Amino acid sequence: MGTGKTSVGRELARRLRLGFLDLDSEVERAARRSIPELFRRGAGRFRRLESAALRRAAARKALVVALGGGTLLRRANRLLVRGTGTLVSLSCSEAAVWSRLRRDEGGRPLLGREPGRRARLRRLLAARRGLYQDADHVVSTTRRNPAQAAARIAALL
Repeated sequence: MGTGKTSVGRELARRLRLGFLDLDSEVERAARRSIPELFRRGAGRFRRLESAALRRAAARKALVVALGGGTLLRRANRLLVRGTGTLVSLSCSEAAVWSRLRRDEGGRPLLGREPGRRARLRRLLAARRGLYQDADHVVSTTRRNPAQAAARIAALL
């Protein structure tokens, strides 16, 4: 959340001349509902829709996929990603993520609303750190714009 997955992914796809898919957008399109609305109906329902969208994406070729921040929480999703592609995790300092997200009221259902948003962000990042660090490549976006991050990833690939 807030690391630049969509903007970096889109730029990487352009550089590599591949298709691009944002998994959250795909879930919204398929469900005809926004991510916040889907979360209000239940996180479990959202995660099932997310897994289905990931399976559809994994069946395609020559594609850069920007996963949702919680996609890797499900073991089946981790195995699918590992079996069908290269996993690149974008890391970012908590301060930089907070700077990017703090004005985004309501669009980040897992953060909720004030008060306590920053503390929730800190807990979320800590809880998921291990999943993100287990990627094929980890690229920091703390001091990189999307073009710089995409160039770094392209060089690694």
